[in-house]
Amino acid sequence: MLGQQKQSQAKASEAIFMSSMKGLSNVLAVACTFFGTGPLYSATVGWVQGFSQAHYSASGDIVAILWGCVCAAFIFFVARASLSTALVMGALTLATRIF
Repeated sequence: MLGQQKQSQAKASEAIFMSSMKGLSNVLAVACTFFGTGPLYSATVGWVQGFSQAHYSASGDIVAILWGCVCAAFIFFVARASLSTALVMGALTLATRIF
């Protein structure tokens, strides 16, 4: 009985820890997206517009809007994956050194 109670408490604390790490990585990924989308977009939008006009005869305005969305999504998901991995590994490293 006491062992089951400890297991359920451990699972609950692990769930709280993981949800906190997920939330923190999401917040940090939004910050990375805010600061990273502008430079990536401005460095690549001209080339993408030229490529799409040369190969697909696409309108430059719609391509620019879609490319901005692609840049933002790319930075957000790469940042979230990297940050969540780094935060979990860092927390596990600290936990193993403490305990």
